[in-house]
Amino acid sequence: MSFSNFLRARQYLQNVTPATLEWYRISFQWLPSETPTQAELNEMVIRMREKGLKATGCNSLIRAINAYLHWASGTTRKCGAGCSHPQLQQLKEPQVVLPTFTEPQVRRFVSDKPKGKCRRRLHLLVLFLLDTGCRISEALGVRVRDIDFDNLLVTLDGKGRKQRVVPFSFELRRAMFNHCKQANQTPERLLFESRSQTALGKRVMHRDVKKYCQDLGFEPPPRMLHAFRHTFAVNYLRRGGSVFHLQKVLGHTSLDMTRVYANLVTTDLQAVHERVSLLSKP
Repeated sequence: MSFSNFLRARQYLQNVTPATLEWYRISFQWLPSETPTQAELNEMVIRMREKGLKATGCNSLIRAINAYLHWASGTTRKCGAGCSHPQLQQLKEPQVVLPTFTEPQVRRFVSDKPKGKCRRRLHLLVLFLLDTGCRISEALGVRVRDIDFDNLLVTLDGKGRKQRVVPFSFELRRAMFNHCKQANQTPERLLFESRSQTALGKRVMHRDVKKYCQDLGFEPPPRMLHAFRHTFAVNYLRRGGSVFHLQKVLGHTSLDMTRVYANLVTTDLQAVHERVSLLSKP
């Protein structure tokens, strides 16, 4: 009963999204009971690892389970060092360089002159992801009414029902305007829609974008659709953008999340070292 009460409280008192509720439900499947002991929680994490879950996947489940355990304790204060209820520590995650598209690959996207309605829509989607740094789910949810063509701004519906307004370039404005004009799109219609004017699926877009990359002569990086977001973030900082402004554009609630996208490539580090090295000639 505690599980269902927790979900009802999250749904009606905190107004979390259906996706978040589903995340809780999946996480609770790992728990042996509604009142697990610390030993049972530790054994649960071991089972996760034995099943092949990576540290990042385990930590996602652990966050949901810790939220439930704190709620079940009945305390109203924020979870912290003073809490005596059972809880799990986050696993140490490996620090890896985030995958990005290379500059030559980005240039191939930008310079491509696609033919056909589907290919032009796909090309626009790639330009949109590269120019705004948004998530694929946010891009696929944009409606024509969300675009301010005069002020070069677009309103995105982010995670947790949090809207944000981000700028876009004049080049993207021209591409979106031509797309809307050719498709005779009304304000209520989705910017990226199927032939039946319904929402496009992420899996379908992943397949189509991968094929698009291969047609342009290269294999896409891992986590391909999210790599557009990584590419935007790295180049935003590389070209002098502020990490604080980047946080707002990406829609992150904390600066720590934004720093994950701030991994610079080796050539950037080499260029900086040449300027700061004590052995370099003045």
